[in-house]
Amino acid sequence: MASNKPILVVAGVGNGSGTGAATALEFSKAGYRVALIARNADHLKTTADGIVASGGDAASFPVTQYDYPSIQAAFASVKSHWPASPIRAAVWNAGHGVWKPFLSLTEAEVKSSVDTNIVAAFAFARSSILAFQENDIDEKSGKRGVLIFTGATASLRGNKTTSAFAAGKFGLRALSQSLNKEFGSQNIHVAHAIIDGGILTDRSREFRGKSDPKWVENEDVRLSPESIAKSYLYLANQDRSAWTWELDLRPAHETW
Repeated sequence: MASNKPILVVAGVGNGSGTGAATALEFSKAGYRVALIARNADHLKTTADGIVASGGDAASFPVTQYDYPSIQAAFASVKSHWPASPIRAAVWNAGHGVWKPFLSLTEAEVKSSVDTNIVAAFAFARSSILAFQENDIDEKSGKRGVLIFTGATASLRGNKTTSAFAAGKFGLRALSQSLNKEFGSQNIHVAHAIIDGGILTDRSREFRGKSDPKWVENEDVRLSPESIAKSYLYLANQDRSAWTWELDLRPAHETW
């Protein structure tokens, strides 16, 4: 029934031009209600309004910061907003990037990376899994819910200026693997997506496109947020006999 449509919770939407917003729209088209969590209330509302204008059902739940109390409160608000609908999917797309030589990093920058990429992800995962545990097992997929983490090239290897960023992404990857092993037996699917390459967003179009217009035009050399979103929906639709823990996505001409 329409009143029981599943809910997708997405944390990390940016200005609405990247992976988080594209995922929200893709799941909306597939019949999900969409709950958007981010720190910029204006961008969040614009993204939600756009999904509603396209015929979907979306609402924004802004937070002042990604911490345990704020994320728990946001999930409580989501459940209150759609009391008859189960939370069936959750995507952690928030992140914090610092690209500096090691000796140039400040304590505050290291803390921000750890707090966003690891501690906040723990909080989001906890609220997601508790919500999934309330669900019956879906007859079609055999799962109570799916939790997807957005990773990066730095999830697998560090580089000269990525010590803080890679440490955070390594931690996120380890969290996702641990949760996959712990909660798979409860029919809760946890997946990690390594995004290995540049994503076409408003920001990358502005900064990278100015120096390399061909990068924007050439679909072989950069990732599309919409294509990433389709991969996330694919993960959500996998049945219990063949679940993916880790999926790596890259453009056709990426060096890897």
